Amino acid sequence: MHSATSSSPLGGLGRTGNGLNGTRSAPVVRRTGVQGKQPVKKLTIKNFTVTPQLPKDYEQQTWKVLQDAVRAIQESRPVSSSLEELYKTCENLCHQKMGDTLYKSLSDECERHVKKVAERLVNNTSEKDVFLDAVNTAWTDHCQQLIMIRSIFLYLDRTFALQTLGVSSLWEMGLDQWRRNVMHTMDIRRKVLEGLLALMERERNGETIPQSLLTSLLRMLTDIHLYTQVFEAPFLQASQLYYHAEGERLVHTLKMPEYLRHVHRRLAEESTRCEGHFDKSTRKGLILAVEGELLERWIDMLLQTGFEGLMQAHDLTSISLLYDLAKRVNALEKLSLHFGSYVKKAGKDIVTDPSKDEQMVENMLTFKQKIDEVVSKCFHSSEMFLNVLKECFETFINTRQNKPAELVAKYLDIRLRNTKKDLSDADLEVTLDRVLTLFRYIQGKDVFEAFYKRDLAKRLLLNKSASFDAEKSMLSKLKAECGAGFTSKLEGMFKDMDISKDIMNNFKTSKLYSRVQDVDLSVNVLTQGHWPTYPPADANIPAKISQAQEVFKEFYLLKHNGKRLMWQNSLGHCVIRARFPSGTKELQLSLFQGIVLLLFNDVGDARLSYKDIQQQSNIASGKYRVLVKHPKGKEVNTTDEFSFNNEFTAALMRIKINSIQLKETPEENTATNERIFQDRQFQVDAAIVRIMKTRKQLSHTGLVSALYEQLKFPIKPADLKKRIESLIDRDYLERDSENQALYKYVA
Repeated sequence: MHSATSSSPLGGLGRTGNGLNGTRSAPVVRRTGVQGKQPVKKLTIKNFTVTPQLPKDYEQQTWKVLQDAVRAIQESRPVSSSLEELYKTCENLCHQKMGDTLYKSLSDECERHVKKVAERLVNNTSEKDVFLDAVNTAWTDHCQQLIMIRSIFLYLDRTFALQTLGVSSLWEMGLDQWRRNVMHTMDIRRKVLEGLLALMERERNGETIPQSLLTSLLRMLTDIHLYTQVFEAPFLQASQLYYHAEGERLVHTLKMPEYLRHVHRRLAEESTRCEGHFDKSTRKGLILAVEGELLERWIDMLLQTGFEGLMQAHDLTSISLLYDLAKRVNALEKLSLHFGSYVKKAGKDIVTDPSKDEQMVENMLTFKQKIDEVVSKCFHSSEMFLNVLKECFETFINTRQNKPAELVAKYLDIRLRNTKKDLSDADLEVTLDRVLTLFRYIQGKDVFEAFYKRDLAKRLLLNKSASFDAEKSMLSKLKAECGAGFTSKLEGMFKDMDISKDIMNNFKTSKLYSRVQDVDLSVNVLTQGHWPTYPPADANIPAKISQAQEVFKEFYLLKHNGKRLMWQNSLGHCVIRARFPSGTKELQLSLFQGIVLLLFNDVGDARLSYKDIQQQSNIASGKYRVLVKHPKGKEVNTTDEFSFNNEFTAALMRIKINSIQLKETPEENTATNERIFQDRQFQVDAAIVRIMKTRKQLSHTGLVSALYEQLKFPIKPADLKKRIESLIDRDYLERDSENQALYKYVA
């Protein structure tokens, strides 16, 4: 410290002051010089001659002021000194290097108070909720007191506490004291934990609880770093026990959709609870407890007892929820196995029941549509489930050899004929795509081809296609699916129809056409290799029709030298004008039906016997009874007689009676299956020779395995063995002399 002396015209005045920073003498001012002139000022600075000293009891007296303020805050009394004075007092102590003592005194004072609070809580015997309120009130008061105390000792907190290693901030000091003195007291800790767990259980049971109390106490545990140790582990254990008991109770009483919704609701509740109350570290363990006890533990039983019911009810909401829940516990593979089992079982029921053959394809399409909806909407088109779906359909649709392929072809025939016109072009296109999906699963595509080819021939030749564009569209789809080799003959059929139109146009403009009398002849010239094989059907063709056929034959052979024409009478159809007493009608008939009716032109009202007609017409039992059978009845016998029905009436002018040609006869079905069997034998023989020619020698097992890889249709091992024996008999193969199970190729 320094003293200062200066000269002044005011004379000598002196003042001595006492400050917190020491003793200082006031400057002495002296007046010199001539009166009337400005004095000359001179400032001299000198050190204090005596070092300033604090009073001996300065620290104790100063702390007493601060201590009174701290106790007033803790006891919720008014503080006598202003906060500014208290803050300045703390600052002065710190300036005098007394921060260490001040910090310890404050810590001891706060500790004393916290111990009293802990003692009161230990002696509190109230119910759980009341006790939790008491703890929360004490904690809230403690935090508010810490805030006020810190504001007074802020200088201490920001200088000594902050700058001294190993010394906590005043806030951390207060939290540590609460942790050690309150929450480390086992009675208090036990009661707090029991109360919190009871609150959680009540909330899970649907009761309303004081949310703010729960949140405050959990934050207290987090702030004093006891959340994990005191609360989290016991809470997760209690949660697991709670949901263990709940799962055991509800899984046996609730239906599966209700149980799934309950699990979903519980997961949502706990997730919301995590966001509102708990530390983020609790979320994983809590959700795992719910998933483990309500889902993972029961997933096998749920799938075994309830999944099939969900699928049968087509409960998309519950199935989708089941998928999401199964995904949470890594049970999608189990779900896919049950899904596959259901698809195979339900599909097999559709395919293997012969009494439902007429509805088989429609039922499969409906079933496929429902399953596709489940996979797309519930399983989110998961690749796992798509693969299961494909494998299952391939399995059950081929459990009944040949029949599904045959019925799919016949279903397409009905849709492509669509005599009712109940499908628009767009709807028909959608139907074709849906049927094509079933076709992809069929292994015996040669069976489909044979029946589809036969039906297509009838549609083209009898002009029964609902849409020529739809026919071409289906052909394009088959070509894209199976390749050009599969559809080459079908394309040849369409080409023959186009060529036939050109031939008829040329015929009608030729000179030979004038020789055709009273017959409007239309001929389709077919390439024999493109079309199904038809057995020859001889008939006594009426003279006018026979003459017209000969004229066309002459015309055709003139244009195509070296060709040979063979008439297929069974595919012919005609329109005959008939005069009835009620009026003239045009009858659309098969050629054979027309021949039969024309016989009655020459007999008038007389009868013709079955033997006279020489053909079974089936018209007598049809919808339009142009002939009358004697005696009446549906069955036609060789002893029956027929007469012209003079009482025939019909509202339409043109009446279709030749629908019999479109219907499949048992003979046709048998013939088609025999051709398929023969074709397959040729394919098996060719495959065996091809494999053996490449390998030179193979064991029986190796040859059979290679055949299964090459053949595109199902075949039994016994049938393969027969074909191998046949080739051995025909010297294509031979057995090894030492090993009879080893085959060698004979060059």
